[in-house]
Parts: sequence; C-alpha cells; structure tokens
Amino acid sequence: MSPSLAKVRKGSLCAGCGLCAGISADAIAMQIDEAGFARPRQTRPLAPAGERVFADACPALKVEPWEGFAPGAAIDTYWGPYRQCLTGHAVESETRHTGSSGGAISALAIHALETGIVAQVLQVIADPDRPLGNRLTVSRSREEILQAAGSRYAPSSPLADIAAFLDAGVPTLFIAKPCDVSALRRLARHDERVDTVFPVKLSFFCGGIPSEKGAETIVREMGMEPDRVVNFRYRGNGWPGLTVAEDDEGRSGEMSYEQSWGKHLSGKVQFRCKICPDPVGGVADIACADAWYGGETGYPQFDEAEGRSLVMVRTAAGERLLDSARAAGVIATEGLDIREIDLMQPAQARRKRRISARMAACRAALRPVTRTAGLRVAAAARREPIIIRIKEFAGTMRRIVQGRI
Repeated sequence: MSPSLAKVRKGSLCAGCGLCAGISADAIAMQIDEAGFARPRQTRPLAPAGERVFADACPALKVEPWEGFAPGAAIDTYWGPYRQCLTGHAVESETRHTGSSGGAISALAIHALETGIVAQVLQVIADPDRPLGNRLTVSRSREEILQAAGSRYAPSSPLADIAAFLDAGVPTLFIAKPCDVSALRRLARHDERVDTVFPVKLSFFCGGIPSEKGAETIVREMGMEPDRVVNFRYRGNGWPGLTVAEDDEGRSGEMSYEQSWGKHLSGKVQFRCKICPDPVGGVADIACADAWYGGETGYPQFDEAEGRSLVMVRTAAGERLLDSARAAGVIATEGLDIREIDLMQPAQARRKRRISARMAACRAALRPVTRTAGLRVAAAARREPIIIRIKEFAGTMRRIVQGRI
C-alpha cells in the first residue's frame, strides 16, 4: 500500500476528494464504502512521482496555508484571507431561486462561461443512477449550470479524473468543496498546467460531508425506500429550501433544512471534517455561504425567504470576476463587516476554535493528523474557554478508544 494512503487510513483522515486516484495513473480508484463515504481503493503500486504528489497535495495530510496565499488580502482567524467581504445575490430571479442561498456561485459561473473567461464548468450534480449520491459533470451552458445548482450533502470526488482535464487543456471553472480546492492548489505546486486549465476556483463554506446513509434515513422518514427514489434534492428552489424526494411510484416527501441537516445529516459527517482547519474555502478565489439573518443556532430564523449569499473575495482573480459580473448586472452586492459573519456562521467559528483540542487527542492516541501550518488553528483555540477544550479532548479520546473514529 502507498505509505501516504496507509497514513490517511490510520488517522481516518480521508476527505474523499479523489486526488490520489486522479494522479495515480489508475493505481487507485474511488468507491463508496460500506459506511457510505467515498474512499480510495489501491489495486497496484503507486509510481514514485505519484507518491510524492500524494504526500504533498492530499488534503488529509496537508492543507494549503492561508498565510502568504493571497497577497494584499487581510486574514481573519475564522474566515480566512479576503480582499472584499460582502453579501449579495444573483440578479436574475431563476438563478437566485435555484441556488442554495442567493445563487452567487451559479451567477458567477454563468458569467465566466458566457464571457469566455472559461469554456466549461466542472461541478457536482445528482447521480441519475443513484439520486441520493453525486457524480461529476461538465457544464457548458447556463441551463446545465442551473441543473447542478443547489447543495449536495453527500460524498463527491471531483479530483478523481483530474489528469484527463489537465491533458485536455480546456479552460475550466472549478466549483468544489474547500478540501478539493486546497488539493488543487497544492497540485499546482507540482503541475504548472493547473492554473492555466483552472483559472478560477470557487468554493463554499462546508459543514462537513455526511455519509450517503444520512440521506437514506431522510427518505425512510418520508415513508419511502432509498432504492426506489428517482429524484432527490437536498436544498435549493428557495432559501434555505426544502429537502425533496420522489420515488418511482410517484410518491413524494419534503423536509425542512433544519430537520434534514440538523437531525439526520450533521450527525453522519466523516471524521476528517470534524478536524478540518479550512472549512470556509480559504484558498478559493471566491468562497460563498449562506448569509443567515443572525441567530446562534447556525440555522435560519425564518421559513423561506429570498436567498442571500455571503461572498468572500480572496484573490485578485476572484476580484476581477466579481467586478466583471457586477458591471454586467449579473450579481448585486453590499459591503459587510467581517464580524457579522460570526453571527451568520456560528457553527463554523465554534468548530475552528475546537479542532486543536480534537487533534491533540488524536496525537495523544498516536494517530496521524492533518498538517495545519499557516491556518490560524492555534489562534482560534485561544478564543475557546479551557474547560471546553478539555471536554473536546476527552470526548475525542473516548471516541478513539471506543473505535468510533
């Protein structure tokens, strides 16, 4: 087995991004395991060059640091590098309604495609053969981008075919999870084609990747069987949008976001996400999120409303794209004091404060952890009361001893 893959497995650190498969020349493939997560399966030895890239770029082992990433950007301990901190939404009503929050990512992708900044968009869409799961798709039109809009709270491996995209050389906008973008940034250190093929990288604030079994419990609570589902949408078509399922007999069900995420999905998140040092897309060109209207629960304090996106512009490339989209009337934005995000996304701030204690428990148990240099992890930990950090350490250690990690 690859030494890097062995280390990832020992620490239960896999994020499921697929990078190892993408750079392995078919020595590794991604598959959904019995627990419902995307995991690598190695079938033959990895070449030395592939092993070196794996060891340096895999987000289970190393995460691209915020420090030094975006010249000219301020860096916030919770929210990462930023040149502009905004709220906004897609101006076009269908795009705003279809997206999970205000449709900002979809609007930016459509604008980049229609103005020739890129020729296609690489994103994740519901798998037609397994609607509760995901597959990769390449969008080349507004309609295709909107078909893939909306959150997909299930495993995805957007880097599993990265070699094919780099070989093809087609300018592509990349939309993916923060760990996927981190892996792509680190891959660029080894392959100069990355930033030419992927000139724009967009991400979002990520609450963690649940097992596909989380969606199965939702469907069963709706009174249907997972293998009979033909359509399944986690969010979108409103804000925050309902989770909606339909089976092959025409039965349908729906569930609120607070119920679907809070009751079913959040409790089935993989361990790597619980110690993620950058769940906010800190090395994307632009990262977006729900700009919730206050509240300490991390959930919206209303039923349904017109979507509003948090827009964190991190790089000069991201700024150019946003400025172009605003000038074209594609997206509307307003300035936001960065401390307002503390109220919009309290769960993200809380996780950042606690991951140091969780990682300390892993180290005490002689388990490998993700490298977090340059990501303000220690600074965030100092903002958490010591009693909470002790409880997090003890709780993580208990789960390790019980074999639940």
